[in-house]
Amino acid sequence: MTNRYAIVLAAGQGTRMKSKLYKVLHPVCGKPMVEHVIDQVSTLGLHKIVTVIGFGADLVQSLIGERSQYSLQEEQLGTAHAVMQASSLLEGEKGTTLIICGDTPLIRAETMEALLMHHEKLGAKASILTAYAKDPTGYGRIIRESNGDVLRIVEHKDATDEERMVQEINTGTYCFDNESLFQALKQVSNENVQGEYYLPDVIEILKNAGDTVSAYQTEQFEETLGVNDRVALSQAEAFMKDRVNRKHMVNGVTIIDPSNTYISADTMIGADTVIYPGTMITGKSIIGSDSILGPNTEIRDCQIGNNTIIRQSVAHNSSIGDHVAIGPFAHIRPESEIMDNVKIGNFVEVKKAVFGKGSKASHLSYIGDALIGSDVNLGCGSITVNYDGKKKYLTTIEDGAFIGCNSNLIAPVTVGKNAYVAAGSTINKDIPGGSLAIARARQVNKENYASRLTSKE
Repeated sequence: MTNRYAIVLAAGQGTRMKSKLYKVLHPVCGKPMVEHVIDQVSTLGLHKIVTVIGFGADLVQSLIGERSQYSLQEEQLGTAHAVMQASSLLEGEKGTTLIICGDTPLIRAETMEALLMHHEKLGAKASILTAYAKDPTGYGRIIRESNGDVLRIVEHKDATDEERMVQEINTGTYCFDNESLFQALKQVSNENVQGEYYLPDVIEILKNAGDTVSAYQTEQFEETLGVNDRVALSQAEAFMKDRVNRKHMVNGVTIIDPSNTYISADTMIGADTVIYPGTMITGKSIIGSDSILGPNTEIRDCQIGNNTIIRQSVAHNSSIGDHVAIGPFAHIRPESEIMDNVKIGNFVEVKKAVFGKGSKASHLSYIGDALIGSDVNLGCGSITVNYDGKKKYLTTIEDGAFIGCNSNLIAPVTVGKNAYVAAGSTINKDIPGGSLAIARARQVNKENYASRLTSKE
């Protein structure tokens, strides 16, 4: 089998984005554009992937890591110049090289594979990925010969009226015979208005040498979308959102209103889970089966089990078990572990805490930096007082304990197994298992005192 390589162009700053963030790092459905491309390319079983980096080089490299080798384009002098930077890693290698831009997040591995197969079957020296555009304005047109080979690429501004009627456009993704590519790159000139070296010029050089140049047309124009500004970014987001939601629905997830449901590209969801409108699931979240999420719920980087319900709530970077009920209006903050059969009710905030099986905090509580055992009941208004202004301390509540309403547990403190805390108590000492702790002032009734206050007015 022919050796295959890929060059991912990710060096541009993207001035039209008008952003401090480098263009290829802008996210689409929660993942940077260039990472979408690398993820798809990485499934093709290539011998070598080279990413050409420039602006934001360190950030791009730290994101992609060891999935690619790197070449640095110190000056952005055009796409052909960018490809030349990979010469130290690829020049002289026999095989096929795929060239793709890092700002095309929608392109699929299946389309890249189809282009490679088409290119190798024809024995072409170059193959262009093309698409049919309803409105091709601004795109380079593919002018074919009668046998289907590419005659030339004509930029919109240079096209005749007849050529502008052509709706097959150049997407900017190519396959080349690797040796021919680097030989032709040495002939590319920068004698143009921008003074840059353009990769499409390689097509003309190979054509003039009598080599075969072919084109493969993808059926889905939207997957070839290149993102150069915020308008195109929003379009890519919409296309990707639709693709992601459709994938989950095909796999058995019910999404009540896909247009108002946002799911990141890396999220996994089990069958028969139902997602209500206004729900956002971001990061690398994993959702089990038969769960209910939403409406108006935000999940980020969470693992959620089966048969769990989360309504009108927020959960970040936490683990949530099976048969859990959360919300409405609960906040599960990072590093929390909610085990099976737990109830976290309305206006409860949990932060860096473990909730054992069957425990519940039904309403109006703050539980932070805490280790909660199994079958614990936290009454309304329970608070773990864990911060003294300098350090945070752990509150431990052992299995079967009952915390009465409006109780403050001042950490570090331990409530023993099956212990009770009387309502309204402020606890600052450990409670032995099986004990009842009462820490509140004794009630004093002063008869007729209220009427005396009233008479003074």
